[in-house]
Amino acid sequence: MAQEKMQREKLIRITTVPISLDKLLEGQLDFMKDYFEVIAVSSQEEELKRVARKQGVPYFFLEMTRKITPLQDLKAVYKLYIFLKKEKPVIVHTHTPKAGIVGMLAAKLAGVPLRLHTVAGLPLLEATGAKRKLLDIVEKLTYRFATKVYPNAQGLKTIVEELKFVESSKLKVIGKGSSNGIDTTYFSKDSLVNNSLDVSDELKIAVSDFTFILVGRLVGDKGVNELVKAFVTVQQKHPETSLLLVGPLEEELDPLLQTTQDIIKKHPKIYTTGYVDDVRPYLAFAKALTFPSYREGFPNVVLQAGAMGLPSIVSDINGCNEIIVNNLNGLIIPVKSSAALEIAMYKLIEDKDFYSHTQANARAIITSSYERKEIWQALLQEYNTLLATLKGNKN
Repeated sequence: MAQEKMQREKLIRITTVPISLDKLLEGQLDFMKDYFEVIAVSSQEEELKRVARKQGVPYFFLEMTRKITPLQDLKAVYKLYIFLKKEKPVIVHTHTPKAGIVGMLAAKLAGVPLRLHTVAGLPLLEATGAKRKLLDIVEKLTYRFATKVYPNAQGLKTIVEELKFVESSKLKVIGKGSSNGIDTTYFSKDSLVNNSLDVSDELKIAVSDFTFILVGRLVGDKGVNELVKAFVTVQQKHPETSLLLVGPLEEELDPLLQTTQDIIKKHPKIYTTGYVDDVRPYLAFAKALTFPSYREGFPNVVLQAGAMGLPSIVSDINGCNEIIVNNLNGLIIPVKSSAALEIAMYKLIEDKDFYSHTQANARAIITSSYERKEIWQALLQEYNTLLATLKGNKN
């Protein structure tokens, strides 16, 4: 029987920057507006306006930063509190660390009954000293103000429990993990038949090359320093090998080593695109994904690459090691090890039977567990359950 539509309660979704609404939650707000009056909240007003128009929902601009800025953050809390008191939503659902603390505190003060926060990674795991202590406190406060916390991977849930940030009864993973799942019809090589981009012509990469690809921000904790170091060695042994880096270079937060940046600029077999709106042509062109990240929640790019039929080399971290089964649809390597990355890259280049085996399994594993609409339905069911409990408690 089709899902019945509930009364249109207000649902407010908050991220620190609009690109998270656009990419990490792509299509989800559009889906939820059939069941709720959805409002998108984020920073960067012009970009937020574009994303809200794309998802077909109204928006509220809230100035936030990704850095530690206590004075600005308190201003954001107050502005959001006023907005929430006026709008009276039944659910506020936040994503990303800064939006989490600002959104959950404002929602708590405003008396919002259902305060939900999704954890899609823990930047604090790479912090040390006073900064780590501060981030720990902020994370604990976010979870305390929330009524429910959703790690987007089982491994992430375990980490949160081990850190004792919140009681286990508040924690839940939606479905098998992921904040948004993946549209496996869109992320398929068939989807590009009539709309393909000739990456070889665009970037002048030889079609015959074994091209490794990394998709994401070019920062230290994505393992880019280790990847570039490993690739230089591998390419010396296998000249017909290329590395394609798809994503923006961030120079403020967690910048790459200067030596890494110099190699990227000068190496004849390393290619960069900057930010692109559609990663599918680049995934379709590549032979394998390299994703040696230090920390993740549940990485969309590994889902996307798998759906496009690529085997992946990933770090042994939560999320990555839940999507990739070692030697089945890719390889799992230790974190921060360029030597292990080299060995894995050699394996995919040199062992053609192994490559074919992992490639053949890549898409089926994604389509069987991470279809986007199933994740949306699971989240909608969670909302419904929470609302029913809330109404039951009032009666």
